[in-house]
Amino acid sequence: MTERSEGTDKHGPVLVTGLPRSGTSWTGKMLAAGGELVYVNEPLNPQHPPGRCPGVLKAQVTHRFQYICEDNSGDWLGPFLDTVALRYRFRAELARNRSPYDLARMVRYGSAFTWGRLTGRRALLDDPFAVLSAAWFARTLGCRVIALVRDPVAMVASWQRLGWTVYFHELLEQPLLVRDHPSVLELRELVGSQDRVAKAAALWRFTRSILSGVPGIRLVTYESLAADPLSGFRDLYSFAGLTWSARAEERISRACTAPEAAARGFAWSGLSRTAYRPMDSRAALLAAGQGLAPDEVDRIRLLTRTRQPEGEPARR
Repeated sequence: MTERSEGTDKHGPVLVTGLPRSGTSWTGKMLAAGGELVYVNEPLNPQHPPGRCPGVLKAQVTHRFQYICEDNSGDWLGPFLDTVALRYRFRAELARNRSPYDLARMVRYGSAFTWGRLTGRRALLDDPFAVLSAAWFARTLGCRVIALVRDPVAMVASWQRLGWTVYFHELLEQPLLVRDHPSVLELRELVGSQDRVAKAAALWRFTRSILSGVPGIRLVTYESLAADPLSGFRDLYSFAGLTWSARAEERISRACTAPEAAARGFAWSGLSRTAYRPMDSRAALLAAGQGLAPDEVDRIRLLTRTRQPEGEPARR
């Protein structure tokens, strides 16, 4: 783990980010296990659900991996200040989303926000779609930012099993992102490509380069947390200004040693629409690269120019 600075407020909101399938939902749920945080799932996700819920975030999300910086802060600061202050927008939510599921979700989030505000709890944003805007969340919103980085072979394997891909035009259509991070232009040659392995690897490499340059955040590998969850989460509790209690330790221990859940696949669950499930975190590492041929593993390593992470089980 690498802490870059202590410049943000330990009593402010917490953001857990990283690319999808990097363990953000799991990490967010474990941080919320101590009872001091209100869990808010993916407000910047452009898909409804879990996104496009103005009760949670009253702003128009136009792109996956929306880029927020000082120059467009005026569009985002007010809505996010409401979110992290746990002020739920009931009227705005009712005006847009009225299905039975949406109403149940409104009751859940509205009551959680209200109760959290009245009891002095802090907001925890679990949002992989905020990963390119981590600097803004840390500097402008005062978030304690925890960024998950998963081994690229494991992440690409997971994306392959799910049939996921990335559409780079959504990054290239954001002029401020291109201005601040011109290396995004290197992704232009993959627009329209059917090579999902190359695209996922390129996104991993681009995102990792951005996170490496953001001061005031905590970078942590999924593999280190999964291998030793109690030690890893105790450290993250300290970084986020949370109390490491017997309650938190017991809940995390139980959630990370559930052998019957280790073989389950990806699935949305609950009104939060989170992919988190209890699991045997150490056993999960063994299957991380499942489905990839040896030559694909070698190719991903070459495309991302990484070495085998310390302590990670060999896959070949």
